[in-house]
Amino acid sequence: MKKRLKKLDINEEVEKKKQYPLFSFKHLQTNISYKDCKETKFFIDFIGRLQKLSELGWEEIRKSQRHSFGMEKIPVKNIKPQCPNFITPDVTHLDVFRATGGNKVFVGLQQENVFHIIFIEGDFGDVYNH
Repeated sequence: MKKRLKKLDINEEVEKKKQYPLFSFKHLQTNISYKDCKETKFFIDFIGRLQKLSELGWEEIRKSQRHSFGMEKIPVKNIKPQCPNFITPDVTHLDVFRATGGNKVFVGLQQENVFHIIFIEGDFGDVYNH
């Protein structure tokens, strides 16, 4: 019986971990926007934003306003740069977070608890028309 309880506890722990975002840069498009950004503060604030989002968890993120720590959806057709092959034709929308406290964004796709960051906007309006 103890083994069964222990197994249940491990499963509960795994489920709990799925409630928090993990950020992947595997599909980050490096040919646009953020590469030309020379603002060190932008990148420091961006890392701080990722850390805060990781603490909040998906439930809190969904409750938050889009200009705070929440996210919004944007149609793929509104994205200016070409999306990578990772974004298949059946994907119609991507998710948008504010990269810092301002209006610059990072855009990606959530798959379970992993958020694949595809674009980071170094200059306002580079990724889509706001």
